Amino acid sequence: MIFASAIDRFIEYPDEWVVPLDKWIDDITDFIIDAGEPVWDGMAAVLGFALAEANAVLTLLPWSVMLLVFFGLGFLTGGTKLAVGVSVGFLLIAAVGMWDLAMATLALILVATALAILIGIPLGILMSKYQWVHNALRPVLDLMQTLPSFVYLIPVVMIFSIGRIPALLATFIYSVPPTIRLTNLGIRQVASDVVEAGQSLGSTPLQLLTKIQLPLALPTIMAGVNQTIMMALAMVVIASMIGAGGLGVEVLRGVGQLDIGRGFVGGICIVVLAIIIDRLTQEAVHPPE
Repeated sequence: MIFASAIDRFIEYPDEWVVPLDKWIDDITDFIIDAGEPVWDGMAAVLGFALAEANAVLTLLPWSVMLLVFFGLGFLTGGTKLAVGVSVGFLLIAAVGMWDLAMATLALILVATALAILIGIPLGILMSKYQWVHNALRPVLDLMQTLPSFVYLIPVVMIFSIGRIPALLATFIYSVPPTIRLTNLGIRQVASDVVEAGQSLGSTPLQLLTKIQLPLALPTIMAGVNQTIMMALAMVVIASMIGAGGLGVEVLRGVGQLDIGRGFVGGICIVVLAIIIDRLTQEAVHPPE
């Protein structure tokens, strides 16, 4: 009997050896939710205000006026060719009846990107300056970029319930790593002789950072911001499952109701919006003379 029991343990993993990791995570999550309730309430208020204001700005003016604004933005960053392309893209979105949903999606992307810049760039700078920060954040960033997208929805929904705030935070968490990584990379790639020249002229560390390293690393940093925006757009459909609204809802409903036309139109508008933002951010580093 003893021999047979030992054989069974080799065949099937013993139940008493199973680690209750799921229960531990539930207990930790409950503690975090209860202990940080004032913080979560304050965060929800600030992010909700930012999201509401961004949405109000984008929907305050008629679509025709906003189209002129986007045309001007394209002209300032990339010249006439980009301005026309941006206008045609937004005109296509309006022509298929998705303007308001596109503005809601754009508001979510803009706030998530602004949050990523405010948090990601300083963290990237710290990673480039202090090796211990780099060593500490690197596995965290690896985890953030390899976890399935749906996993981000679980903790934010538990803390903030269903709505645009958890959708915004899930989008931010998923999309912020490129900004952090490429800010760190851009500063580290600044030529050492340029930094030494600045030091020899008496520049302080802050002056080296703001007047030499950041300007030279700007193209790489903007590439990180660009990737952050693209990853945020990739979360649009998934985030719509917890109340993000916008174009992702059309795709989700199209899939759920087997409405091919509705889902296809929503998906095309997301692609058009992604292309427009991608071109604008790429040209923003090198505006026309």
